[in-house]
Amino acid sequence: MTVKQIISDLQDYYLLAFRGLTGIFRKPFYFRDTIEQMDYAGAGSFFIIVLVALFIGMALSLQLSAEFARLGLRMYTGKAVGITIIREVGPVTAALVFTGRVGAGMASELGSMVLGHQVDSLRVFGVDPIKKLVTPRMLTSIIMLPVLTIIGDALSILGAYYIVVYVSNQSGYVYWRSIHDVLIVENVIAGSVKPFIFGFLISSISCYSGLTTRGGATGLRQATTRAVVLSIIMIIISDFMLTRILLYLLGFSV
Repeated sequence: MTVKQIISDLQDYYLLAFRGLTGIFRKPFYFRDTIEQMDYAGAGSFFIIVLVALFIGMALSLQLSAEFARLGLRMYTGKAVGITIIREVGPVTAALVFTGRVGAGMASELGSMVLGHQVDSLRVFGVDPIKKLVTPRMLTSIIMLPVLTIIGDALSILGAYYIVVYVSNQSGYVYWRSIHDVLIVENVIAGSVKPFIFGFLISSISCYSGLTTRGGATGLRQATTRAVVLSIIMIIISDFMLTRILLYLLGFSV
């Protein structure tokens, strides 16, 4: 791939992302399509988010409890678990799961529509494909990923509580007191901003990959793989950048 092609692809992606995002505020509003996508992305991802988040919280708590026990700092397990889950592990884990299930589904669905000439049919009838197909998926991701992240954070904290109290034999009161202490505005903001950005990145990358599908079944496979891989890479990179920016803006010294 040449530099010219890369620049052209980036230009097309930015244009699609911009039009898809601004389409949220322009008529016509496809409410039914948006509700269907919310059901698929939200309710359909609920069980796997709950399962993954629960065991992530348990594993994290188990590891931290063991390490803090060696240092004589077991009373800080709840604080470390709470900060880690709320600020980093919760949003990133939910975004990665969302990518694997919803992002891949968006890319493959839109890719199939491109190969089946359904997107061309929309243009023939005067329907904007980006407004009809991209905007509902983008709005869905921006709304549902933060909701799923909050649910995942709560389940991770509950899973950590089980390990702290029933496996490590620590005080449940001390644990919940530590969780209460970390639920300050700075930590909540840091953990709440990221899912919105992740949702936008996942939906825009997946939709672009799907709508640029070429070459039959092989092209569809490549488009879906590209959507997932690029989304994961951008989640990790943007997580680092957002963490650095938020730490600076919220007054944390590093």
